[in-house]
Amino acid sequence: MMIQTTPQPTWGQQFATPAAEFPPTPLPVLWGKLPSGLRGSLYRNGPGRLERGGRQVGHWFDGDGAILAVHFTDEGATGVYRYVKTAGYQEEEQANRLMYGGYGMTPCGNLWERFTKPLKNAANTSVLALPNKLLALWEGGQPHGLDLQTLETWGLDSLSELSGNLPYSAHPKIDPKTGDIFNFGQVLAGTPQLMLYRSDRTGKIRQHNKIPLDGICLIHDFVLAGEYLIFVIPPLRLQFLPVLLQIKPFSEAFIWQPQKTPTQILIIDRHTLKLVNRIEAEPWFQWHFSNGYVEEDGTVVVDFARYPDFQTNQYLKEVATGKTQTLATSTLWRMVLQPQTGQLLQLEEILDRHCEFPTVSPQEVGKKAHYTYLSIHKPGVNRAVEMFNSIGRFNHQTQTLQEANLGKNCYPMEPLFVQDRDNPQQGWVLTVVYDGDQNCSEVWVFDAEHLDAEPLCRLGLPSIVPNGFHGTWKPLS
Repeated sequence: MMIQTTPQPTWGQQFATPAAEFPPTPLPVLWGKLPSGLRGSLYRNGPGRLERGGRQVGHWFDGDGAILAVHFTDEGATGVYRYVKTAGYQEEEQANRLMYGGYGMTPCGNLWERFTKPLKNAANTSVLALPNKLLALWEGGQPHGLDLQTLETWGLDSLSELSGNLPYSAHPKIDPKTGDIFNFGQVLAGTPQLMLYRSDRTGKIRQHNKIPLDGICLIHDFVLAGEYLIFVIPPLRLQFLPVLLQIKPFSEAFIWQPQKTPTQILIIDRHTLKLVNRIEAEPWFQWHFSNGYVEEDGTVVVDFARYPDFQTNQYLKEVATGKTQTLATSTLWRMVLQPQTGQLLQLEEILDRHCEFPTVSPQEVGKKAHYTYLSIHKPGVNRAVEMFNSIGRFNHQTQTLQEANLGKNCYPMEPLFVQDRDNPQQGWVLTVVYDGDQNCSEVWVFDAEHLDAEPLCRLGLPSIVPNGFHGTWKPLS
């Protein structure tokens, strides 16, 4: 009797070896034609190296950050891919071994190294494009400044005159009208605090405040919703002593405790950065929010990708090995808040498909958005072993999902909406796709109105750019 076996998904090949940098290189058009109004730069960040000296990192979040830039001009598209040359990266590169701790690993080496090199700023999570520099962002520390064109690393950037190594998180929100940039960070030492920042268009921090927290939490993202900043703190708390003593890494020291700790929703006034209200809710976990806005009646609407628990952490740990087996499902949810009375008026699922990396048009951040763009799975796949293999556009008015057909064994990154330079009514969706059959990476450009049609253009990249986390678009000035 012949035993049939399910073939191993091909997405794991992209993580098998460290990603190879490439200098500024004209990108060949493999299919179609670049839109004439697509002018500017796409930037993407993610872990490019998941092992060193034969040893693997402990979690996908621990890989060294590598930035892809694709510059779209009248002459065509030029790509460049470089690691962020952090101090930890340079030291480990010279020693050819892992030395520092990370989110999912304790420091390697002797006793002295374990307590003098506790945590490496991996600069691997997202990017913020400012007028004169690019920032590589990470959860637990300062951003690194890079050259917008060449991606040369300039070093740590404090963005302010504030003293200390203040964390500047990976999900800043930019008000499309004022250009104000809002962000946050968590201070773990002493009394845990949520640091809030408002920056001007150049990234310079002009206003800040801090709000005490009742424990060390995992807060990855937040929402700009009109006049408010919304934070959701899941029922997850860190056992700090095992981390301090280098017994456990952060990922293993976070404890899911839904019976003991409710979900907390913090409503912050965007003008004063002060707490307006705090709401308690049923347990859930989220990495990412789609968007938020204020209705005419003063209520606040927030959309987010919701998990029932923290199993997503185990799945993401397994990604670094190239093989996953943990099922962690998130779907798109909506909550409606009354900020002044502190009431949670509505909490419901609005899309029952497993999805992540929700984004909206940058022109609609903090406003009522027409669409949310998402990473999704094709119907019928084993979600425990597959990475996201499609992207979609959810229409909030019709409550319908338009899906792209990327073909077999193609794995896209977070979809980003880009407004056409010449026609504001026209838009494009950009994603970087790993083709597991050809073992290569490409940049795909879709018509935003016809995401279910073939891409308008496919660009070849000189080497594999492994799936990462977040990106941004900088229009041509």
